[in-house]
Amino acid sequence: MKNRYFALATLALGALTSVALGQPDRLGIQSEPARDGMPGWHLGPSFPDPTGFTLVDPDGTVHVIPREERRAMMGGAPRVPGGESGPSCSHSIVCGRKGGAARGALARVEWDQNMGYKFSYPYVVPKGIGGVPSVALDSKGYLWVFKRAPAGVVQLMKFNPDHKLVLEVPESVIGHQDKPHGMAVDKNDNVWIVDNGLATVMKLSPEGKLLMTIGMKGHRGDWDEAKGQRLLWQPVMVGFAPNGDLYIAEGHANESPNDVDNDDPTNNIGAARILHLTADGKFVGQWFGDEVGQGKFDSTHGFAIDPTNGDIWIGDREQYRIVVYTGDGRFKKTFSMRNLVCALNFDHKGNPWMASGQDGQFLKLNRDGKVLGAVGNGMGVGTGQFTEASYWVFDPHDNLIAGDTSVGRVTVMSK
Repeated sequence: MKNRYFALATLALGALTSVALGQPDRLGIQSEPARDGMPGWHLGPSFPDPTGFTLVDPDGTVHVIPREERRAMMGGAPRVPGGESGPSCSHSIVCGRKGGAARGALARVEWDQNMGYKFSYPYVVPKGIGGVPSVALDSKGYLWVFKRAPAGVVQLMKFNPDHKLVLEVPESVIGHQDKPHGMAVDKNDNVWIVDNGLATVMKLSPEGKLLMTIGMKGHRGDWDEAKGQRLLWQPVMVGFAPNGDLYIAEGHANESPNDVDNDDPTNNIGAARILHLTADGKFVGQWFGDEVGQGKFDSTHGFAIDPTNGDIWIGDREQYRIVVYTGDGRFKKTFSMRNLVCALNFDHKGNPWMASGQDGQFLKLNRDGKVLGAVGNGMGVGTGQFTEASYWVFDPHDNLIAGDTSVGRVTVMSK
């Protein structure tokens, strides 16, 4: 069975190569050499996204489960664990067009690796289907792992600095997370988890005790402080200001905008937004991405707070851009990128980085959005590859630790 899964994944990649590389026929530039301090790049193929239907060996080897076997593993459910995040995008040009290129046939921008990182898999995530969309590291070196999994299977777990599993948080504490998404640890080592599907953010103690829930589980909607209405709309990630304030990024990729004409009066804005709260959950303010003029964004999939000045960096994933605001919501600048901006982070020296999503890499940037270096072997399930490079953390030595939204393994990238 092991060899069968590997063979199927290999054949699938080979079958898609010619299709994926067909997209550059309409693109003016297919590669560029290194220049002006930037590494070279080239267009590569997509890999068939296993959407979490994988099994991972202790050494990190990934086995893609054949499509015809997947429904049985979900108890007859039609899709991978991960749930629904809301209705499809509507009423906007950003929703795409009929007849466009299929996502699985896109050409991927892959940068030449020039930073000397190696890949290892010391964390053994309990075997079972489902990807790892996010990880978080506390001040003592304990790693939290947030996994998409079928109901009844542990989704939130904690590993000690020796990479051993030491805590599993059961559904009796956090319930089943319909679509696990972002996660972060605050200065007191509390862990915050985001359920994009059921529209909640939960705060847990270092021991896994539930301390706070923001939003109403299963009720996606708008935050209206004047009405005492405190709902979340497609939350995707959280971040902490230097003073401890909490920011919640809301609006997930091409599912935005929607909800603009439904019958629920508590949920009709239908646009990506940033919500600003104090550390104890009190409202400070919010701003939206659908304003006319500069600073627009229709997704907040990438999200990080600049530790040097408190600026808010937003990764507008499907629009291939980064939008920067001050901590109080004043627009500063926008960068256009060659890659999907799936996640953002800052290393301990204050340098900005981004994860390129299905392009399968982590990119070091300067503060003008210029790519300075790349880590990762592109899209796939091989060593150093990612089917979706997303939320990750830096250890104290600025080694990278990352999950994979479509694969249940954790990769350590170290020099």
